[in-house]
Amino acid sequence: MQKVEYKINLFEATSIEELDNEDINLVEKSQKVLKNAYAPYSKFRVGAAILLDNGKIITGTNQENSAYPSGLCAERVAMFYANSQYPNVPVKTIAITAFFNNDYIAKPAPPCGSCRQVLLETETRFKKPIKMILFGKEKIQIIEGIHQLLPLNFTDDFLK
Repeated sequence: MQKVEYKINLFEATSIEELDNEDINLVEKSQKVLKNAYAPYSKFRVGAAILLDNGKIITGTNQENSAYPSGLCAERVAMFYANSQYPNVPVKTIAITAFFNNDYIAKPAPPCGSCRQVLLETETRFKKPIKMILFGKEKIQIIEGIHQLLPLNFTDDFLK
């Protein structure tokens, strides 16, 4: 038996000014849309902004429900809308911002497992990496490809 190691490569910035203008704009869109989050139970608001290859920006927010499994994360709200409205347009970048206790969270909040799988499906579908920007007050993380967040992933290869 041999040990196999998986690692993730990411970039970290301490200020939004370290990002290029396109990424700054996307992070700002994810921040702006937070007001539309429906989070009466957790008070944890999440905004996502997706930049498509055609230049369109799609936003989404988390939508909670008193029957907890019935809610949906911001990332999936935005991605499902993008895929349904622009089914043939690849996703270039997604920016995610979280807000709690009347402020942006200090460290970036990564997507949950379900969101990672949905994002990976879109990346796999278009055979093109999706850049992910996770915004936090103290640092911003940039990941070049969703596959890095889910190295042992389930894809359509298993269904053939």
